[in-house]
Amino acid sequence: MASKKAKKSIIIVPKGMHDILPDEQPLWDKIRKVTKETADFYNFSKIETPILERVELFERSLGETSDVIEKQILVVRGKGGDSLALRPEGTAPIARAYIENGLSRLGQPLKLYYEGPMFRHEQPQAGRFRQFHQIGFEIISNDSDPIYDAQVIITSYRLLQDLKIKELNLQLNSIGCAKCRPVFRKKLLEYYSSKEKSLCGDCRRRLRLNPLRLLDCKNENCIVLKKESPSILDTICYDCKKHLKKVLEFLEEVKLPYTLNQYLVRGLDYYSKTVFEIFTEGSGLALAAGGRYDYLLEMLGKYAPGVGAAIGFERLVEIIKSRGINLVGRPKPKVFLIHIGDLAKVKALSLIETLRESGLDVLESLGKESLRAQLKAADKAGSVLSLIFGQQEAFEQSIIIRDMKTGAQETVPLKKVADALKRRMK
Repeated sequence: MASKKAKKSIIIVPKGMHDILPDEQPLWDKIRKVTKETADFYNFSKIETPILERVELFERSLGETSDVIEKQILVVRGKGGDSLALRPEGTAPIARAYIENGLSRLGQPLKLYYEGPMFRHEQPQAGRFRQFHQIGFEIISNDSDPIYDAQVIITSYRLLQDLKIKELNLQLNSIGCAKCRPVFRKKLLEYYSSKEKSLCGDCRRRLRLNPLRLLDCKNENCIVLKKESPSILDTICYDCKKHLKKVLEFLEEVKLPYTLNQYLVRGLDYYSKTVFEIFTEGSGLALAAGGRYDYLLEMLGKYAPGVGAAIGFERLVEIIKSRGINLVGRPKPKVFLIHIGDLAKVKALSLIETLRESGLDVLESLGKESLRAQLKAADKAGSVLSLIFGQQEAFEQSIIIRDMKTGAQETVPLKKVADALKRRMK
């Protein structure tokens, strides 16, 4: 006897990626809606860039020694031999689009926002995925006025507040500029040179390639060593100190609480002067982070200072769900249309369109034939009212409105059904 064919293995989603299921979509849609409202209020225009970009864009802008380029970038090899990267972040593509499309013609400063998927090949863990989504705010201008730093921070902070996330903690620092950062880099090297054996493997590599990243390490031994390291705020030049002072002054004007964190750095090479992160109490992962990037566009061929922030979409969803924040609210009630018989089934389609034109939402189970099954579906959907449309009603141009709670029924003419439903739904 022939053996039964082995069952095919189930194909599952790739490691570090996830589905966004139908029951999660209302929350995602709500976050997108609030983001657009916040962006509109602060005059940010939406921009969309491709998911695939040339690898050179990120190698040149993020720094070849950054963790993103060394360990996390996902590269696609084209048939023509070209290398394309699934974008690991949103700012460099916007800088590329700004230069390529001559967006400086739109006036200065140019305020842009985006929302979409990013990709990094990192170890999946809480709050970190290989495909994740970000919201971003960017301001590109012809000067590095600290007012723009403050505006990006304020916009990001207000978005989190508009999403009803409380107990926010804004942390800021300055990482200096091309003039004063080398001085701090030298001090870091002097401090860590005798402690190299105590550093983790990643930090021993960073010590040679990118010492500033030593302050960003989460290894326990490295955190202990960091506490006695030099402070960059003691090293930055007069212009950087003046810039930071003005940013703080603007934040104080709108009573935005903040903490200066001398160890705060960002993992991408294009940052200069202001860097910041926004946390919520009880979470070790930043909800929003960003800073000034005065050299980014210059690296790509055009001088134009900028400042931006990125907000993790999945982290927002997790915080909102874990704290029981009622962001979506109760769904708009829908009427359930029940048909009985072939004629009613045909006529039900035009009836649905009529109700749609009247601004009424309708649920149906046109694939089910039994009255009992459709009533059960209406009850499961939580519909307060149902419409019963049978053969007789189809001939007589009428319909039965049924109260799903009391069972009370009333027959009304088809041409008056929309008005009758609106009265009852009030």
